[in-house]
Amino acid sequence: MKNTALTKTHESLGAKMVPFAGYNMPVSYEGVNAEHETVRKGVGVFDVSHMGEFLISGPNALSLIQKVTSNDASKLTIGRAQYSCLPNETGGIVDDLIVYRIKEEQYLLVVNASNIDKDWAHISSYNNEFKADMKNISEGYSLLAIQGPKAVEAMQPLTSIDLSAIKFYHFEVADFAGIEHVIISATGYTGSGGFEIYCKNEDVKQIWDKVFEAGADFGIKPIGLAARDTLRLEMGYCLYGNDIDDTTSPIEAGLGWITKFTKDFVNSEALEKEKKHGPERKLVAFELDERGIPRHGYDIVDGNGKTIGIVTSGTMSPSMGTGIGLGYVPPIFSEIGSKIQIQIRKNVIPATVVKLPFYKN
Repeated sequence: MKNTALTKTHESLGAKMVPFAGYNMPVSYEGVNAEHETVRKGVGVFDVSHMGEFLISGPNALSLIQKVTSNDASKLTIGRAQYSCLPNETGGIVDDLIVYRIKEEQYLLVVNASNIDKDWAHISSYNNEFKADMKNISEGYSLLAIQGPKAVEAMQPLTSIDLSAIKFYHFEVADFAGIEHVIISATGYTGSGGFEIYCKNEDVKQIWDKVFEAGADFGIKPIGLAARDTLRLEMGYCLYGNDIDDTTSPIEAGLGWITKFTKDFVNSEALEKEKKHGPERKLVAFELDERGIPRHGYDIVDGNGKTIGIVTSGTMSPSMGTGIGLGYVPPIFSEIGSKIQIQIRKNVIPATVVKLPFYKN
């Protein structure tokens, strides 16, 4: 098991630690619902230093990124970030990721912790043609997600730049909490605003301590991975390994908006055909009509009890108090308002297909 630079800090705060993607990670501190509410209404801090970071540099850096990612990275200017995915050769997804343009010829790719080695091998396999300079800097860097509506106000004293001026999916490289050259990115996985802070491992403890000092009057709290999951699900954000994987295409997963056919990329021809003809299944969002909690792996059935799909993510929404979930179904059941049913052990619970996000602020 690997540790982050803050593992001892989490343990001293009484966090419940669990193995996650090969790391010893805090799953909760005081409980999922309380932590969830902290982020929705105030400000909370996640240690997500297990995430992977690759630096791609050189004259052909963009060409390599354009080949391996589905979104159009040529649209990125310095200081902008973009959500994208790495399509595989067989119609599925190697990983979803964020691409940052750091300099004219330098990009930072932020990938999922469980996929670091797989992603590195996949991107490297296409680099023979481009010979871009690739560096896996995952082990040397930490990542804090400071999330919630009070994040801007609480964190402003820690930096000389105007945090409120950083637009969504934009970033600045600036001073933060007494450390120079920190990436302050207006991104996150919660739908409640805030920042993600990239820094070197040796600087993260100082940043963590100063963040909690600055946020004390705003009720800042540490937040675990369990609340991160309920927060992202209320927004309908896909989780790799649950809602998307090597067998799910970006088209059927509702990620057509990050799949740009204005360029040639891995498997683009097949994906373009799929988009044109329509996928055989679609990822939908649903709310239970009666009390119950849908879970990953539960069957989705039609009115005759026939299995038509599977729940990929599900929970009892802390914000709304209803059972919510995502799952793949045939297109005929994918329209908003469609009625489906979820097999929860021996019970069949009716549900309605709804428009995302579940949580509307």
